[in-house]
Amino acid sequence: MAEMILGLPKEELFCSGHTSCSGCGPALAMRYALKAAGKNTVVVHATGCMEVVSSAYPLSAWKVPWIHGTFENAPAIASGIERAFKSKGKKVNILAIGGDGATFDIGLGALSGMIERGHKVCYICYDNEAYMNTGKQRSSASPLFANTTTTPFGKKIHGKLEPKKPLPFIVAAHGVKYVATASIANPQDFYNKVKKGLAIDGPSFIHVFAPCQFGWKFPTDKTIEITGQAIKSCVAPIYEIENGILKLNKVDNKIKIDNYLNMQGRYKHLNKEEVFQLQQFVDDRWKFLTELETKGKVFDVVQ
Repeated sequence: MAEMILGLPKEELFCSGHTSCSGCGPALAMRYALKAAGKNTVVVHATGCMEVVSSAYPLSAWKVPWIHGTFENAPAIASGIERAFKSKGKKVNILAIGGDGATFDIGLGALSGMIERGHKVCYICYDNEAYMNTGKQRSSASPLFANTTTTPFGKKIHGKLEPKKPLPFIVAAHGVKYVATASIANPQDFYNKVKKGLAIDGPSFIHVFAPCQFGWKFPTDKTIEITGQAIKSCVAPIYEIENGILKLNKVDNKIKIDNYLNMQGRYKHLNKEEVFQLQQFVDDRWKFLTELETKGKVFDVVQ
């Protein structure tokens, strides 16, 4: 019934029976992405949470052809598959999927190469803001002051000292026709963006915000609520960069970040000054995005 209300296809191509945690945000992202892509799809998956939980030999949660690459080379594998189908004159949707560790960090070079060569691949990064699969270590997607196993809070240092890497803008700077951010709290928006990305004649990139209850330390039934708080507080801005033009999803009645932070154990150590700094960062970024939107074309398009 939920899928009918949302207008999404009922068929599940990412199946139940995988071993993800209760309340797993990335698992929802996989469901919605495959509903958009459909059966005529090949998935190339980097090492990460969703690869591990969905492919325990000899089982698979995927009802489409699926291949596992290492952390660093999923875009390269997808590139080869795309060229192989192209040489045969066959039209197949190619999805490359990676978490923030495989995308923001380890596989960034391969992603850049895939884009620069112009392969018709839609890359989806599911972002749970740390290396959750290997022990909750920080990635460059981890936000400022986040408590991870490699950025633990102490008396002098309160979590991660660096802000989140602006990866969608790094990708857009390559001249990509379509870059978008999305959230599992708005499945229809994410679904539509995957559809649009796959229709692009060239590379496309979608960054989907997908909380991890295990790493963020919140109750398993709060995944959608906490994701909604991220949108309403502008912690996770939703936008498209299409043909170099940025279009930002408006947020009516914006809220402060306090409720979002208070719902998570990874921020329990913050003091008032640090909360203020985070709020200032969020406000400054939102102002930056709104100003960019008024400028029209902000990136040249070559792909």
